[in-house]
Amino acid sequence: MKTLSKNDVLVPADVPGNMKDEYTKNFLAITHNTGRLMLFAGDQKIEHLNDDFYGSTKLGPIPADCNDPEHLFKIAGKAKVGVLAAQFGLISKYGLDYKKAPYLVKLNSKTHLVGNEQKDPLSEIIWTVDDVVEMKKNSGLNILGVGYTIYSGSEFEGVMMREAAQVVNKAHKHGLIVVLWMYPRGKAVGSKHDELTGHMVAGAAGVGACLGTDFVKVNYPKEEGKKSEEIFKEAIGAAGRTGVITSGGSSKDPKSFLQDTWNQLHVSGAVGNATGRNIHQKALDEAVRMANAVFALTIEGKSVDEAFKIYEGK
Repeated sequence: MKTLSKNDVLVPADVPGNMKDEYTKNFLAITHNTGRLMLFAGDQKIEHLNDDFYGSTKLGPIPADCNDPEHLFKIAGKAKVGVLAAQFGLISKYGLDYKKAPYLVKLNSKTHLVGNEQKDPLSEIIWTVDDVVEMKKNSGLNILGVGYTIYSGSEFEGVMMREAAQVVNKAHKHGLIVVLWMYPRGKAVGSKHDELTGHMVAGAAGVGACLGTDFVKVNYPKEEGKKSEEIFKEAIGAAGRTGVITSGGSSKDPKSFLQDTWNQLHVSGAVGNATGRNIHQKALDEAVRMANAVFALTIEGKSVDEAFKIYEGK
């Protein structure tokens, strides 16, 4: 894996001259000097309520430890991750006990209780970039960036795009990295938003690029009779200089998940991944090993077999 120097980092034009070094430092830190991002997604406490933290999945019961929000921070404190993405409130409650962990603050969120058939999705900003900058300054926490979700295709997409654009610009003025979650969703998209075409995902990635984000997080496309890793290449091209990372989705068999992740990186050309449930829906030791395995694939350039051995503890 190529190691980047500060001269290799593309600093956006909206980063002020006195913040270019801060932006470069944060970019190299969040990508471990590779330009690739391994994002540990811990924002589902609002997005999915308690569905992902209590009960069971198709792989079996969710360990009891997962119900405690601190489980996310214990994992991030022990494992290799690029950054832990979580809401401002959780980071403010637990971050001081895990000061070495790298953080990305999610600025908007919504629950899934209001379905698309009732109302198109709208997720407005809850905290501001200024709130994040102030907490970082006062706490000394290792906050490297911020994140925001846009539901393209919603009748309210204009509200979210406007907020996201301001988030990107304000964050860059403070040298912070930005990840936009770009999810086509709403009546115009239809009910099968988890089975998106490569063309629709590419459109969402392109919107993120137009808003100036550093990374765009998208769902992996699915089209019957076509290989996802091939049709996903359209999104990589559409994003241009914006890095595309993929959502990990629901928990899968570990070896299959690692293979899918490798395909997304090495066949499609993604620059990273956002893995949540496939890590945190495990007991602490197993979760740490899985995070380390995903990190090995993403940042260290390991093969699937090598990463799986890390997961197995070998």
